[in-house]
Amino acid sequence: MSKLTLLFQRDDNSKLPLYMQLYGYIKAEITNGHITAGERLPAIRRAAKDLSLSLTTIEMAYSQLLVEGYVISKPQSGYYVTDILIREGKDKGKGSLSSDPFKLSAYSFDSENLIYDPSCFDFIKWKKAASRVFTEYAHMLFFGSDPQGEAVLRYEISKYAYSSRGVVCTPDQIVIGAGTQQLTTHLSRIMRKMPINNICTETPGYLPIQKILEDTGFAITKIPVDDDGIQVDKLPTNIPSAVYVSPNNQFPTGAVMPIARRYQLLNWAKDNNSYIIEDDYDSELRYFGKPIPALQGLWDNSRVVYLGSFSSTLFPAIRISYMVLPEDMAGIFHSFKQDYTQTCSKAEQLTLALFMEEGHYLKGIKRMRNLYSQKLAVCIKSINTHGKGFVTAVNTNSGLNIILMVETGEHAHVLCKRARESGAYVEAITSEREISQDLDSSSKALAFYYSRIPLEQLDEVIKKVIDSWTQLK
Repeated sequence: MSKLTLLFQRDDNSKLPLYMQLYGYIKAEITNGHITAGERLPAIRRAAKDLSLSLTTIEMAYSQLLVEGYVISKPQSGYYVTDILIREGKDKGKGSLSSDPFKLSAYSFDSENLIYDPSCFDFIKWKKAASRVFTEYAHMLFFGSDPQGEAVLRYEISKYAYSSRGVVCTPDQIVIGAGTQQLTTHLSRIMRKMPINNICTETPGYLPIQKILEDTGFAITKIPVDDDGIQVDKLPTNIPSAVYVSPNNQFPTGAVMPIARRYQLLNWAKDNNSYIIEDDYDSELRYFGKPIPALQGLWDNSRVVYLGSFSSTLFPAIRISYMVLPEDMAGIFHSFKQDYTQTCSKAEQLTLALFMEEGHYLKGIKRMRNLYSQKLAVCIKSINTHGKGFVTAVNTNSGLNIILMVETGEHAHVLCKRARESGAYVEAITSEREISQDLDSSSKALAFYYSRIPLEQLDEVIKKVIDSWTQLK
């Protein structure tokens, strides 16, 4: 009897099938060096006899090892262990797995240094809604999701968007997708069919969306922003176009578009047979005064595409976003929607629908506003105390982040890396190309995400981040 078959112990109480138990044991013996490269595994019949297992069980375990490259098969000879390089030292463990690849605890958190606040979301209520889906509506999970999104969730969104943001629509105009960027792909196809070939974007503005629009072949016209948002008088005329704007919290300046300019923008769209793409990100999280109504519901909404997302108000791992299309665009989407499959989990869509129906979503936003406004106040005070003219904060009225202006000639990505090492998530606003061109600039603009840091730790984290930046001066 070989040492392999001598030492393996089956666990009849384990949820793992026998072949996976044997596979996991052999894999562990290979990776820890107890079975060395070139060593021959026991023949299938011999292993089956010695371990009192079926031939099929042994064959399946060996086949899994073969597929993953732990062994090779030599015709008329058997299975032999391959030469595997196992990294030792500091590289081992970070991102590596334990000997049991089926335990969630075996996986490392890819942002281990980042600090997070569990009180940001009521997971207990979410779990209860999810439990209802799996107990009362399990039959619905045997079928794929509607490419447009689950009807019950679209209905809840239509009610919520009207009551909270003044968005006027029917569920049939709503399209659900996994993130705003994925929805932009649908929107690009719709605009191509209209046809619209020119897209105007805010400068500075949200770069990922601009990149998607560029990659899908649109001609991009960059329009500057001022203290009131995008400069409407610089938009093209007599050319059917679309303009991507964030009127309620322009990124990264934080500009809020006043009512006069909003009507000016709507008139531009109507007069030039053009459309407005309104990204209403973070709109619910406004901490001073009431949330500003959406542009879509202000006037002629036949010219406005409204984009909304739940990632900020639920938790980031939930990638559920939606867009509200004008009726003519909705008709175009219906003509090709069957070409796509839904990218959002059906179970999560149904859970969110119940979560909203039971009122938990609205209550969560109210609680979030209160918590985040406290965090923002602490954040501003801390930056003013520790920044000392080196770091200043702008755009401090809403959302999940504030913009920091850092007076340094250091590369923006170095500052972001130092912040992560201190437990905070900080993101460079400019693109890679703009960063390289602006390397010697005396001021860097960074988005500092304060909302996920526990209130009682905010001052300490900010001081630590600023101290790490000061060391670079």
